[in-house]
Amino acid sequence: MSGKDRADGLPPLRDVIERYGLNAKKSLGQNFLLDLNLTRKIAGLAGDLSDRTVVEIGPGPGGLTRALLMQGAKRVIAVERDDRCLPALADISTAYPGRLEVHAADALDVDWRALLGDAPSATIVANLPYGVASLLLVNWLETDPWPPWYDRMVLMFQREVAERIVAQPKSKAYGRLSILAQWRTDPKIVMNLPPEAFTPPPKVSSAIVDFRPIAQPQPPCRVKTLARVTAAAFGQRRKMLRSSLKQLTPFPELLLKRADIAPERRAEDLSVTDFARLALVLDESDAA
Repeated sequence: MSGKDRADGLPPLRDVIERYGLNAKKSLGQNFLLDLNLTRKIAGLAGDLSDRTVVEIGPGPGGLTRALLMQGAKRVIAVERDDRCLPALADISTAYPGRLEVHAADALDVDWRALLGDAPSATIVANLPYGVASLLLVNWLETDPWPPWYDRMVLMFQREVAERIVAQPKSKAYGRLSILAQWRTDPKIVMNLPPEAFTPPPKVSSAIVDFRPIAQPQPPCRVKTLARVTAAAFGQRRKMLRSSLKQLTPFPELLLKRADIAPERRAEDLSVTDFARLALVLDESDAA
């Protein structure tokens, strides 16, 4: 395929990659989506973007970036650490005057509220680099103050990570990420993608998760305390809680009693609400 893409007048992505020598780097966790029909479906999952600021991480040659703009996003802020991709993204910015801002930066180091400027909030839509996807997600979920600077996240992960995010108690996938994600948001898997959808094809399938923030997560514990509790409980997930929680307090059975949780239970048996209640009790005991 050559010439211009009929959808937006820009060259097909394969031509862009060839022109700028944008071979995907394994070290950066890059797997490009080149089918603009597919990227437009992904952009469509985020709903009406006509009055929204959208944040995209790791746009690469710009397949999803173009789709977001074609879907009518008012403003797209793209954060890309691979300088090789900047010329391709500059071409998109020229084609969509005043609607695309490209920041050459590592997403792990960005001050998101400062980046938004006057925008009260943003929608995050991204095919996240595999190597940092979970870390970025945890950083966003642990945002304080809450409600966060984003009103929604539509994010692509390895299928295994997506399943951990939405996992329920008593399953092997259920763990710290499940609890944090489900306490502060309502996550749902909304699309599955096979390896052949990407260039180069990864060795695993992928999935897109839609996160809707919960304005006032309940029980209202501190997010850092919830992180401590889940780390202790799942660090020794096969042990009873009266044993695994000893690293938090010398009196774990008293803590569990105050939270109305049987000391013989194990981490994977507890609901998200149970963990938040346990963290709240720990907060109260620390403050006493």
